[in-house]
Amino acid sequence: MTDLITTGWDEYRLLDCGGGRKLEKFGPYVVDRPEEQAMGSRRLPPEKWAAANAAFAGEKDAEDGRWNFRGNVPETWPTHYKGVKFLGRFTPFRHIGYFPEQAPHWDWMMERIGKQAEPKILNLFSYTGVSSLLAAHAGAQITHVDASKKAIGWARENQALAGMENAKIRWICEDARKFTAREGRRGNKYGGIILDPPKFGRGPEKEVWNLFDDLPEMLSLCAAILEEKNSFVILTAYAIRASHYSIYELCREKFPGAVMESGELVIQEENGGRKIATSLYCRLQR
Repeated sequence: MTDLITTGWDEYRLLDCGGGRKLEKFGPYVVDRPEEQAMGSRRLPPEKWAAANAAFAGEKDAEDGRWNFRGNVPETWPTHYKGVKFLGRFTPFRHIGYFPEQAPHWDWMMERIGKQAEPKILNLFSYTGVSSLLAAHAGAQITHVDASKKAIGWARENQALAGMENAKIRWICEDARKFTAREGRRGNKYGGIILDPPKFGRGPEKEVWNLFDDLPEMLSLCAAILEEKNSFVILTAYAIRASHYSIYELCREKFPGAVMESGELVIQEENGGRKIATSLYCRLQR
């Protein structure tokens, strides 16, 4: 079992954490937002936290969440990872449009794509499309599926900002489970599948998704459309009450014979400081 640790890059740093919150730097902006895993004490002085450019009011995700801004802070700002540009945005759910802890997945994915001939990648529950753009940048043909028209709109904004209008990306607003089942019936295959399912969600036609009830079937559908050789799957689950052992054993059942690893995605404070676990993962390759 392996934990994947993000120490940051020029556009992201974890500065401090504690008391149920974390202090991060996104490009030029310092952001204070809730983090349930930050149970220790803060190490930076209170004035450093008070000087944050943006602070989320509240302790948990909420549709009516509120950001308090200090100074002239835009709603969106350009950022990048390894040459691919995309937008950060302050949302009512305390998120900013991408998850920095997934950087090790992005690197691993791009390395795998580089070893495939004419790679076709399926990105499910794909949110604002950062993984899709990075995969396309690495040379893949992407099918990007998300149930939210708003998220796909944001992903298209990211595509335009990145100057990747000619990239081979299909944007599909549909229930991920329905789409994957239909791809199986059509006999379509993919060299890589990325899944970042929520704990709970609804599709465009009010289809209900519950991670603990529906993930086994979802992985069976994915196994049916994954190429038998030189292929990979990346699964991330932000459901901390689960265990990476649980999703590891589930993937081992659904993808027999694959080489796999699991653990937690972790962000580490700058200068080798403390670590925060944010999510569980399992990834595998054939």
